[in-house]
Amino acid sequence: MSLNIVLIAGSSRANSQSAKVAAFLGQRLQALDICSAPRLIDLGRAPLPLWPADDLNGVWADHAQVLREADGVVVLAPEWHGMAAPAVKNLFMFAGYKELGHKPALLVGISSGQGGAYPLSELRASSYKNNRVCYLPEHLIVRYVETVMNSSESQNSDDLRIRQRADWTLEMLGHYAQAMLPLRGLIAMDNAEFANGM
Repeated sequence: MSLNIVLIAGSSRANSQSAKVAAFLGQRLQALDICSAPRLIDLGRAPLPLWPADDLNGVWADHAQVLREADGVVVLAPEWHGMAAPAVKNLFMFAGYKELGHKPALLVGISSGQGGAYPLSELRASSYKNNRVCYLPEHLIVRYVETVMNSSESQNSDDLRIRQRADWTLEMLGHYAQAMLPLRGLIAMDNAEFANGM
């Protein structure tokens, strides 16, 4: 299966740990033959203006086009003070159903310590409403992120374990994306009366 998978590194910091993990997961998508050329939206290198923006023909236009072409997405959400980082929340203010509607998404929490779960709960609770992204029931949390996914080979048992779980969740995303391809053609999303979720 060769799907179009987009990874969203949700940190506003350049050279972030979220971007590092996104690069690692992109390599795994290729190695697992799920996606031959994963695409990356790195909000630390190509940040969006705060929504609502007057000019949507700049960075957002590029991000929107990439998302429209996606069969599935991986959303990497760093935990800042127990919350989802502002950059990734802001992206969901821009994104609508044309970009994400009825597309499977794997949530990946990023934490420098033992946390990482709260941003995923936050995004599950509120980020899907108007864009209709479909979060997988499974997710991935990369804890102590500075110590894992730093080289081609795992460095210890914790590093090996998270790599194995990453492969498992990426394969699940691939199956969901393949199964949901025909679904989007069956659902009419152009009714202005129901453009937003309830």
